Amino acid sequence: MPSDTTAADLRKLALNRELAPIRARRRRRWLWLGMLLLLAAAAGAWFLMRPRVETVSTVPVVTTFPSQQFVVLNATGYVVAQRKAAISSKATGRLEWLGVAEGSRVKAGEVIARIDARDVVAQAQSAQANVAAAKAALAQAQAEETDALAQLKRSQDLLSKGFVSAASVDTAKARADRATAAVASARANINAAEANARNSQVAVDYTVIRAPFDGVILSKTANVGDLVTPFSNAADSKGAVVSMADMSTLEVEADVSESSLAKVKVGQPAEIVLDALPDTRFRGRISRMVPTVDRAKATVMTKVRFDEIDPRVLPEMSAKVSFLSQEVTPEQQKPLVAVNADAFAQRDGRTVVFVVRDGKAVAVPVTPGVRIGDVTAITGAVKTGERAVAKPTATLADGAPVKVESK
Repeated sequence: MPSDTTAADLRKLALNRELAPIRARRRRRWLWLGMLLLLAAAAGAWFLMRPRVETVSTVPVVTTFPSQQFVVLNATGYVVAQRKAAISSKATGRLEWLGVAEGSRVKAGEVIARIDARDVVAQAQSAQANVAAAKAALAQAQAEETDALAQLKRSQDLLSKGFVSAASVDTAKARADRATAAVASARANINAAEANARNSQVAVDYTVIRAPFDGVILSKTANVGDLVTPFSNAADSKGAVVSMADMSTLEVEADVSESSLAKVKVGQPAEIVLDALPDTRFRGRISRMVPTVDRAKATVMTKVRFDEIDPRVLPEMSAKVSFLSQEVTPEQQKPLVAVNADAFAQRDGRTVVFVVRDGKAVAVPVTPGVRIGDVTAITGAVKTGERAVAKPTATLADGAPVKVESK
Protein backbone atom coordinates (compact mmCIF):
# COMPACT_ATOMS: atom_id res chain seq x y z
CA MET A 1 0.00 0.00 0.00
CA PRO A 2 1.40 3.40 -0.85
CA SER A 3 2.03 5.73 1.92
CA ASP A 4 -0.11 8.88 2.45
CA THR A 5 2.79 11.05 1.30
CA THR A 6 3.01 9.30 -2.01
CA ALA A 7 -0.73 9.60 -2.59
CA ALA A 8 -0.64 13.30 -1.91
CA ASP A 9 2.17 13.75 -4.41
CA LEU A 10 0.23 11.84 -7.05
CA ARG A 11 -2.80 14.05 -6.54
CA LYS A 12 -0.67 17.13 -7.21
CA LEU A 13 0.39 15.68 -10.56
CA ALA A 14 -3.23 15.16 -11.76
CA LEU A 15 -4.72 17.64 -14.33
CA ASN A 16 -7.42 20.10 -13.30
CA ARG A 17 -10.16 19.48 -15.86
CA GLU A 18 -12.08 22.61 -14.77
CA LEU A 19 -9.25 25.08 -15.77
CA ALA A 20 -8.66 23.77 -19.37
CA PRO A 21 -11.60 25.60 -21.10
CA ILE A 22 -10.59 28.87 -19.51
CA ARG A 23 -7.06 28.61 -20.84
CA ALA A 24 -8.34 27.74 -24.37
CA ARG A 25 -10.55 30.79 -24.43
CA ARG A 26 -7.63 32.98 -23.40
CA ARG A 27 -5.50 31.60 -26.22
CA ARG A 28 -8.24 32.31 -28.83
CA ARG A 29 -8.70 35.86 -27.49
CA TRP A 30 -5.02 36.59 -27.94
CA LEU A 31 -5.15 35.09 -31.40
CA TRP A 32 -8.03 37.37 -32.53
CA LEU A 33 -6.38 40.37 -30.91
CA GLY A 34 -3.21 39.64 -32.85
CA MET A 35 -5.11 39.34 -36.11
CA LEU A 36 -6.88 42.66 -35.47
CA LEU A 37 -3.59 44.35 -34.71
CA LEU A 38 -2.11 42.90 -37.89
CA LEU A 39 -5.06 44.17 -39.97
CA ALA A 40 -4.83 47.59 -38.36
CA ALA A 41 -1.14 47.75 -39.13
CA ALA A 42 -1.76 46.73 -42.75
CA ALA A 43 -4.51 49.33 -43.13
CA GLY A 44 -2.30 52.01 -41.65
CA ALA A 45 0.51 51.07 -43.99
CA TRP A 46 -1.84 51.16 -47.00
CA PHE A 47 -3.21 54.55 -45.95
CA LEU A 48 0.28 55.93 -45.55
CA MET A 49 1.54 54.47 -48.83
CA ARG A 50 -1.49 55.20 -51.11
CA PRO A 51 -1.28 58.21 -53.50
CA ARG A 52 -2.61 61.46 -52.12
CA VAL A 53 -5.56 63.08 -54.01
CA GLU A 54 -4.50 66.62 -54.86
CA THR A 55 -7.09 69.37 -55.33
CA VAL A 56 -6.30 71.37 -58.46
CA SER A 57 -7.77 74.21 -60.48
CA THR A 58 -8.15 73.80 -64.23
CA VAL A 59 -8.24 75.85 -67.40
CA PRO A 60 -10.07 74.83 -70.60
CA VAL A 61 -8.41 73.64 -73.77
CA VAL A 62 -9.98 75.79 -76.51
CA THR A 63 -9.98 76.32 -80.25
CA THR A 64 -8.54 79.64 -81.38
CA PHE A 65 -7.64 81.29 -84.65
CA PRO A 66 -4.51 83.30 -85.51
CA SER A 67 -6.69 85.97 -87.09
CA GLN A 68 -8.05 86.86 -83.66
CA GLN A 69 -4.82 88.64 -82.78
CA PHE A 70 -5.79 91.38 -85.27
CA VAL A 71 -9.28 92.06 -83.86
CA VAL A 72 -9.92 95.69 -82.92
CA LEU A 73 -13.67 95.49 -82.34
CA ASN A 74 -16.44 92.88 -82.17
CA ALA A 75 -20.09 93.34 -83.08
CA THR A 76 -23.20 91.23 -83.63
CA GLY A 77 -25.82 91.37 -86.34
CA TYR A 78 -27.82 89.46 -88.93
CA VAL A 79 -27.38 88.37 -92.52
CA VAL A 80 -29.65 90.44 -94.78
CA ALA A 81 -30.22 90.36 -98.55
CA GLN A 82 -29.84 93.88 -99.91
CA ARG A 83 -31.94 92.97 -102.95
CA LYS A 84 -35.23 91.34 -102.06
CA ALA A 85 -38.87 91.65 -103.07
CA ALA A 86 -42.38 90.61 -102.14
CA ILE A 87 -43.85 89.72 -105.53
CA SER A 88 -47.51 90.33 -106.25
CA SER A 89 -49.70 91.28 -109.21
CA LYS A 90 -51.36 94.54 -110.21
CA ALA A 91 -54.34 92.47 -111.35
CA THR A 92 -57.00 91.05 -109.06
CA GLY A 93 -58.10 87.46 -109.44
CA ARG A 94 -57.86 83.87 -108.31
CA LEU A 95 -54.42 82.26 -108.28
CA GLU A 96 -54.73 79.36 -110.72
CA TRP A 97 -51.08 78.20 -110.96
CA LEU A 98 -47.99 78.49 -108.78
CA GLY A 99 -44.80 77.05 -110.18
CA VAL A 100 -42.33 77.58 -107.33
CA ALA A 101 -41.79 76.54 -103.74
CA GLU A 102 -39.55 77.69 -100.91
CA GLY A 103 -35.94 77.35 -102.00
CA SER A 104 -36.66 77.40 -105.74
CA ARG A 105 -34.08 79.26 -107.80
CA VAL A 106 -35.53 81.49 -110.51
CA LYS A 107 -34.17 83.62 -113.32
CA ALA A 108 -35.19 87.19 -114.16
CA GLY A 109 -38.37 87.13 -116.26
CA GLU A 110 -39.23 83.53 -115.40
CA VAL A 111 -42.97 82.89 -114.89
CA ILE A 112 -43.59 81.85 -111.30
CA ALA A 113 -47.40 82.16 -111.02
CA ARG A 114 -50.56 82.90 -113.02
CA ILE A 115 -53.88 84.46 -112.10
CA ASP A 116 -57.20 83.48 -113.69
CA ALA A 117 -57.18 85.69 -116.80
CA ARG A 118 -60.35 84.68 -118.67
CA ASP A 119 -62.06 88.04 -118.23
CA VAL A 120 -59.07 90.16 -119.24
CA VAL A 121 -58.26 87.82 -122.13
CA ALA A 122 -61.82 88.32 -123.40
CA GLN A 123 -61.39 92.08 -123.13
CA ALA A 124 -58.08 91.84 -125.02
CA GLN A 125 -59.74 89.81 -127.76
CA SER A 126 -62.55 92.40 -128.01
CA ALA A 127 -59.93 95.15 -128.30
CA GLN A 128 -58.18 93.25 -131.09
CA ALA A 129 -61.52 92.89 -132.87
CA ASN A 130 -62.01 96.65 -132.62
CA VAL A 131 -58.61 97.12 -134.21
CA ALA A 132 -59.64 94.87 -137.09
CA ALA A 133 -62.91 96.78 -137.49
CA ALA A 134 -61.06 100.10 -137.50
CA LYS A 135 -58.72 98.85 -140.21
CA ALA A 136 -61.69 97.71 -142.30
CA ALA A 137 -63.27 101.14 -141.89
CA LEU A 138 -60.01 102.68 -143.04
CA ALA A 139 -59.99 100.52 -146.14
CA GLN A 140 -63.57 101.58 -146.93
CA ALA A 141 -62.74 105.26 -146.38
CA GLN A 142 -59.69 104.96 -148.62
CA ALA A 143 -61.81 103.40 -151.39
CA GLU A 144 -64.32 106.24 -151.05
CA GLU A 145 -61.50 108.76 -151.17
CA THR A 146 -60.08 107.20 -154.33
CA ASP A 147 -63.45 107.34 -156.08
CA ALA A 148 -64.09 110.92 -154.94
CA LEU A 149 -60.70 112.11 -156.15
CA ALA A 150 -61.23 110.41 -159.54
CA GLN A 151 -64.66 112.00 -159.88
CA LEU A 152 -63.19 115.42 -159.01
CA LYS A 153 -60.52 115.01 -161.69
CA ARG A 154 -63.13 114.08 -164.33
CA SER A 155 -65.31 117.06 -163.39
CA GLN A 156 -62.35 119.41 -163.65
CA ASP A 157 -61.49 118.03 -167.11
CA LEU A 158 -65.09 118.43 -168.29
CA LEU A 159 -65.19 121.97 -166.86
CA SER A 160 -62.16 122.93 -168.94
CA LYS A 161 -64.01 121.76 -172.05
CA GLY A 162 -67.24 123.51 -171.02
CA PHE A 163 -69.29 120.31 -170.68
CA VAL A 164 -70.19 120.83 -166.92
CA SER A 165 -70.85 123.75 -164.74
CA ALA A 166 -68.61 125.08 -161.99
CA ALA A 167 -71.20 124.00 -159.44
CA SER A 168 -70.69 120.38 -160.41
CA VAL A 169 -66.95 120.72 -159.86
CA ASP A 170 -67.54 122.28 -156.45
CA THR A 171 -69.79 119.36 -155.49
CA ALA A 172 -67.14 116.83 -156.56
CA LYS A 173 -64.47 118.72 -154.64
CA ALA A 174 -66.58 118.76 -151.49
CA ARG A 175 -67.09 115.01 -151.79
CA ALA A 176 -63.34 114.43 -152.19
CA ASP A 177 -62.60 116.55 -149.11
CA ARG A 178 -65.11 114.56 -147.07
CA ALA A 179 -63.52 111.31 -148.22
CA THR A 180 -60.06 112.53 -147.29
CA ALA A 181 -61.32 113.57 -143.83
CA ALA A 182 -62.96 110.16 -143.43
CA VAL A 183 -59.62 108.48 -144.16
CA ALA A 184 -57.89 110.59 -141.52
CA SER A 185 -60.66 109.77 -139.03
CA ALA A 186 -60.31 106.07 -139.79
CA ARG A 187 -56.57 106.25 -139.19
CA ALA A 188 -57.17 107.95 -135.85
CA ASN A 189 -59.69 105.28 -134.93
CA ILE A 190 -57.10 102.61 -135.68
CA ASN A 191 -54.59 104.31 -133.40
CA ALA A 192 -57.15 104.51 -130.62
CA ALA A 193 -58.16 100.87 -131.12
CA GLU A 194 -54.55 99.71 -131.09
CA ALA A 195 -53.82 101.71 -127.93
CA ASN A 196 -56.86 100.12 -126.30
CA ALA A 197 -55.64 96.69 -127.44
CA ARG A 198 -52.20 97.31 -125.94
CA ASN A 199 -53.82 98.38 -122.70
CA SER A 200 -55.89 95.21 -122.68
CA GLN A 201 -52.77 93.14 -123.33
CA VAL A 202 -51.04 94.82 -120.41
CA ALA A 203 -53.94 93.73 -118.22
CA VAL A 204 -53.42 90.18 -119.49
CA ASP A 205 -49.70 90.42 -118.75
CA TYR A 206 -50.50 91.51 -115.20
CA THR A 207 -52.05 88.08 -114.61
CA VAL A 208 -48.67 86.45 -115.29
CA ILE A 209 -46.32 86.92 -112.32
CA ARG A 210 -42.62 86.90 -113.26
CA ALA A 211 -39.41 87.02 -111.27
CA PRO A 212 -37.96 90.56 -111.33
CA PHE A 213 -34.36 89.33 -110.90
CA ASP A 214 -32.30 86.20 -110.40
CA GLY A 215 -32.78 84.85 -106.91
CA VAL A 216 -34.20 82.27 -104.52
CA ILE A 217 -37.78 81.99 -103.29
CA LEU A 218 -37.77 82.57 -99.54
CA SER A 219 -41.46 82.05 -98.76
CA LYS A 220 -44.84 81.76 -100.40
CA THR A 221 -47.82 83.56 -98.92
CA ALA A 222 -50.55 82.42 -101.31
CA ASN A 223 -51.76 79.10 -102.63
CA VAL A 224 -53.71 78.05 -105.70
CA GLY A 225 -57.30 79.20 -105.29
CA ASP A 226 -56.49 82.23 -103.12
CA LEU A 227 -57.74 85.64 -104.15
CA VAL A 228 -54.78 87.85 -105.09
CA THR A 229 -55.19 91.60 -105.08
CA PRO A 230 -52.83 94.59 -104.99
CA PHE A 231 -54.72 95.76 -101.91
CA SER A 232 -54.35 93.01 -99.32
CA ASN A 233 -56.79 94.66 -96.91
CA ALA A 234 -59.62 92.96 -98.76
CA ALA A 235 -61.21 90.10 -96.83
CA ASP A 236 -59.46 86.71 -97.32
CA SER A 237 -57.17 88.17 -99.97
CA LYS A 238 -53.40 87.93 -100.40
CA GLY A 239 -51.18 90.85 -101.33
CA ALA A 240 -47.92 89.09 -102.18
CA VAL A 241 -47.71 85.65 -103.72
CA VAL A 242 -44.05 84.92 -102.86
CA SER A 243 -41.03 86.71 -101.43
CA MET A 244 -37.58 86.25 -102.92
CA ALA A 245 -34.04 87.49 -102.49
CA ASP A 246 -30.91 87.83 -104.57
CA MET A 247 -28.41 85.69 -102.66
CA SER A 248 -25.47 87.42 -104.33
CA THR A 249 -26.31 90.57 -102.35
CA LEU A 250 -26.13 89.02 -98.87
CA GLU A 251 -24.49 91.24 -96.28
CA VAL A 252 -24.22 91.38 -92.51
CA GLU A 253 -25.87 94.32 -90.81
CA ALA A 254 -24.07 94.88 -87.51
CA ASP A 255 -24.58 97.58 -84.91
CA VAL A 256 -21.41 99.41 -83.90
CA SER A 257 -21.44 101.45 -80.74
CA GLU A 258 -21.30 105.19 -81.27
CA SER A 259 -18.29 105.36 -78.96
CA SER A 260 -16.37 102.85 -81.11
CA LEU A 261 -16.86 104.50 -84.51
CA ALA A 262 -13.25 105.68 -84.56
CA LYS A 263 -12.12 102.03 -84.77
CA VAL A 264 -13.95 101.20 -88.03
CA LYS A 265 -14.10 102.65 -91.52
CA VAL A 266 -15.42 101.78 -94.97
CA GLY A 267 -13.23 99.18 -96.68
CA GLN A 268 -11.85 97.79 -93.42
CA PRO A 269 -11.35 93.99 -93.43
CA ALA A 270 -13.57 91.90 -91.20
CA GLU A 271 -14.13 88.29 -90.22
CA ILE A 272 -17.65 86.87 -90.02
CA VAL A 273 -18.76 83.90 -87.92
CA LEU A 274 -22.32 82.60 -88.22
CA ASP A 275 -24.01 80.90 -85.29
CA ALA A 276 -25.23 78.21 -87.69
CA LEU A 277 -21.68 77.55 -88.98
CA PRO A 278 -19.42 78.14 -85.97
CA ASP A 279 -16.46 76.24 -87.43
CA THR A 280 -16.27 78.37 -90.59
CA ARG A 281 -14.89 81.89 -90.69
CA PHE A 282 -15.81 84.09 -93.65
CA ARG A 283 -13.70 87.01 -94.81
CA GLY A 284 -15.42 90.29 -95.59
CA ARG A 285 -15.10 94.04 -95.42
CA ILE A 286 -17.18 97.07 -94.54
CA SER A 287 -19.08 98.12 -97.66
CA ARG A 288 -20.87 101.14 -96.18
CA MET A 289 -22.09 102.71 -92.97
CA VAL A 290 -25.55 104.19 -92.54
CA PRO A 291 -24.96 107.92 -91.98
CA THR A 292 -27.19 108.24 -88.94
CA VAL A 293 -27.13 107.14 -85.32
CA ASP A 294 -29.89 105.09 -83.73
CA ARG A 295 -30.78 107.37 -80.85
CA ALA A 296 -32.37 104.58 -78.80
CA LYS A 297 -29.37 102.22 -78.99
CA ALA A 298 -26.57 104.75 -79.61
CA THR A 299 -25.31 102.60 -82.47
CA VAL A 300 -24.56 102.97 -86.16
CA MET A 301 -25.60 100.28 -88.60
CA THR A 302 -22.57 98.96 -90.45
CA LYS A 303 -22.97 96.77 -93.53
CA VAL A 304 -20.31 94.10 -94.06
CA ARG A 305 -20.24 92.26 -97.38
CA PHE A 306 -18.81 88.76 -97.89
CA ASP A 307 -15.71 88.42 -100.03
CA GLU A 308 -17.19 85.12 -101.27
CA ILE A 309 -20.80 84.02 -100.85
CA ASP A 310 -21.15 80.50 -99.46
CA PRO A 311 -24.36 78.67 -100.50
CA ARG A 312 -24.89 77.71 -96.85
CA VAL A 313 -25.33 81.35 -95.85
CA LEU A 314 -29.01 82.27 -95.58
CA PRO A 315 -30.86 85.51 -94.82
CA GLU A 316 -31.64 86.31 -91.18
CA MET A 317 -28.81 84.13 -89.80
CA SER A 318 -27.24 85.48 -86.60
CA ALA A 319 -23.67 86.64 -87.13
CA LYS A 320 -20.70 87.85 -85.14
CA VAL A 321 -18.35 90.28 -86.87
CA SER A 322 -14.74 90.90 -85.89
CA PHE A 323 -13.30 94.06 -87.39
CA LEU A 324 -9.61 93.55 -88.11
CA SER A 325 -6.61 95.85 -88.18
CA GLN A 326 -5.19 94.15 -91.30
CA GLU A 327 -6.01 91.61 -93.98
CA VAL A 328 -5.78 87.94 -93.00
CA THR A 329 -4.75 84.95 -95.09
CA PRO A 330 -6.59 81.62 -95.33
CA GLU A 331 -3.76 80.09 -93.30
CA GLN A 332 -4.47 82.51 -90.46
CA GLN A 333 -8.09 81.39 -90.42
CA LYS A 334 -7.31 77.74 -89.71
CA PRO A 335 -8.25 76.59 -86.18
CA LEU A 336 -5.58 75.89 -83.57
CA VAL A 337 -5.79 74.10 -80.22
CA ALA A 338 -4.72 76.42 -77.41
CA VAL A 339 -4.52 76.63 -73.65
CA ASN A 340 -3.54 79.18 -71.05
CA ALA A 341 0.22 79.31 -70.47
CA ASP A 342 -0.41 78.57 -66.76
CA ALA A 343 -1.02 74.94 -67.74
CA PHE A 344 2.57 74.39 -68.97
CA ALA A 345 4.98 72.34 -66.87
CA GLN A 346 8.47 70.94 -67.40
CA ARG A 347 9.01 67.21 -66.93
CA ASP A 348 12.21 65.39 -68.02
CA GLY A 349 13.21 68.30 -70.25
CA ARG A 350 9.86 68.35 -72.06
CA THR A 351 6.93 70.75 -71.94
CA VAL A 352 3.80 68.92 -70.79
CA VAL A 353 0.22 69.73 -69.98
CA PHE A 354 -1.54 67.77 -67.23
CA VAL A 355 -4.97 66.92 -68.64
CA VAL A 356 -7.62 65.71 -66.20
CA ARG A 357 -8.94 62.36 -67.46
CA ASP A 358 -11.03 59.98 -65.33
CA GLY A 359 -9.98 61.70 -62.13
CA LYS A 360 -6.27 61.53 -62.90
CA ALA A 361 -3.72 64.08 -64.13
CA VAL A 362 -2.31 62.70 -67.37
CA ALA A 363 0.92 64.31 -68.55
CA VAL A 364 0.66 65.00 -72.30
CA PRO A 365 3.78 66.29 -74.11
CA VAL A 366 3.00 69.42 -76.17
CA THR A 367 4.81 71.93 -78.32
CA PRO A 368 3.87 75.56 -77.59
CA GLY A 369 3.24 77.80 -80.59
CA VAL A 370 2.12 81.37 -81.19
CA ARG A 371 0.50 83.32 -78.38
CA ILE A 372 -2.98 84.58 -79.25
CA GLY A 373 -4.50 86.83 -76.63
CA ASP A 374 -4.37 85.09 -73.24
CA VAL A 375 -3.87 81.59 -74.68
CA THR A 376 -1.00 79.84 -76.47
CA ALA A 377 -1.40 77.50 -79.41
CA ILE A 378 -0.17 73.95 -78.82
CA THR A 379 0.33 70.76 -80.80
CA GLY A 380 -0.01 67.38 -79.14
CA ALA A 381 -2.53 64.73 -78.10
CA VAL A 382 -4.87 67.27 -76.52
CA LYS A 383 -8.41 67.96 -77.71
CA THR A 384 -10.60 71.01 -77.48
CA GLY A 385 -13.01 70.75 -74.56
CA GLU A 386 -10.60 68.99 -72.20
CA ARG A 387 -9.43 70.70 -69.03
CA ALA A 388 -5.81 71.10 -68.03
CA VAL A 389 -4.37 71.60 -64.57
CA ALA A 390 -3.50 75.24 -63.97
CA LYS A 391 -0.14 75.96 -62.35
CA PRO A 392 0.72 72.29 -61.62
CA THR A 393 2.97 71.74 -58.63
CA ALA A 394 6.45 70.33 -59.01
CA THR A 395 5.35 67.13 -57.22
CA LEU A 396 2.42 66.42 -59.53
CA ALA A 397 3.18 63.21 -61.40
CA ASP A 398 1.71 61.51 -64.41
CA GLY A 399 -1.35 59.47 -63.39
CA ALA A 400 -1.69 61.14 -59.98
CA PRO A 401 -5.30 61.25 -58.72
CA VAL A 402 -6.69 64.76 -58.60
CA LYS A 403 -9.86 66.47 -57.57
CA VAL A 404 -10.99 69.49 -59.58
CA GLU A 405 -11.54 72.51 -57.40
CA SER A 406 -15.16 73.65 -57.49
CA LYS A 407 -15.77 77.31 -58.32
